[in-house]
Amino acid sequence: MGTAPLRWGILGTAGIARKNWRAIRLSGSGTLAAVASRDAARAREFVVACQAEEPFDPAPRALGSYAELLAVPDIDAVYIPLPTGVRKEWVIRAAEAGKHVVCEKPCAVSAADLREMLAACARHNVRFMDGVMFRHSARLARLGVALGDAENFGAPRRMTAAFSFAAPPEFFAGNIRGQAALEPHGCLGDLGWYCAQLALWAAGWRLPREVTARLLTECGGVPVELTAELAFDGGLTAGFYCAFNTANQQWAHFAGTCGGARVDDFVLPFAGAETAFVTQRAEFLVRGCDFRMEPRARRVSVAEHGHGHATAQEANLFRHFAAAVRAGRDGETAGLTGNATWPAIALQTQQVADACLASARAGGRPVAPA
Repeated sequence: MGTAPLRWGILGTAGIARKNWRAIRLSGSGTLAAVASRDAARAREFVVACQAEEPFDPAPRALGSYAELLAVPDIDAVYIPLPTGVRKEWVIRAAEAGKHVVCEKPCAVSAADLREMLAACARHNVRFMDGVMFRHSARLARLGVALGDAENFGAPRRMTAAFSFAAPPEFFAGNIRGQAALEPHGCLGDLGWYCAQLALWAAGWRLPREVTARLLTECGGVPVELTAELAFDGGLTAGFYCAFNTANQQWAHFAGTCGGARVDDFVLPFAGAETAFVTQRAEFLVRGCDFRMEPRARRVSVAEHGHGHATAQEANLFRHFAAAVRAGRDGETAGLTGNATWPAIALQTQQVADACLASARAGGRPVAPA
């Protein structure tokens, strides 16, 4: 397709789709052709509202069914923010229609389902990527350089992360993330997915040897608060906490044999014209009666906006995806010790999430991702 803009369709009118409407426009690599909902009126309302803030010329069409959108010949790719419980059908149908796919996370109910989805994409020669935005941030590459510094960071030993928000009581009655049939992984799929994928990145895209997890709180069969431990061959361990009942937090810490690094906003960068992280090589000094710990900290900043800008990670996601489509191959993301294709990254993350849920349901029994 040369350098022509990638023509997008959106299946569904979920709130996150508004952010990605804007991201497609800011990417400079695509245009939005249509939005579909099961209710044509809802699709029209969505288009009118988004068009008033971030207009495309011409305005995207509003369609009353997902199948109708997939039948449109002048759509190259689809973004699918549908509930996880119904996502498999529409990813496969999109692949069969020859549409490239960006899929919200968690990608599937199970790794077995995701394998079917990825097989359909491969069979029909369409690209697939999950909707994790931090992987497309320039900050992540800069952080990788810092963590690869043998003198100041050393060998990786430990990663810890947390992602949570405190949902109001009505969330569990009205939001699909509180419904086990639609989002069976609950907070693990919605929030823990990011933590698990960051751990896989730090491990150079290697699956952990085993995971253990504890379900701390649930509501109607939906995980609400969960903690997990991942053990990798080679000595690296990772732990994370995710919850729908704890105040906003989205931090990650990395510890090596010589130093460490901290990111306070690894999922949704804080607003501003730069993103940043802090490296630290603390030193404990003793001089007679004077015992002190010197932080030896350094703030590293990257010139990219936190959100809503052509340099922001969400715009990069759609820009990188368009480049992969034009190249006719799956995109890759570098880890600290290797690269992995986008479909492989999604499958590994799904395997870890499935193993965490299985362990949590079994009272913390160790589970090997398979």
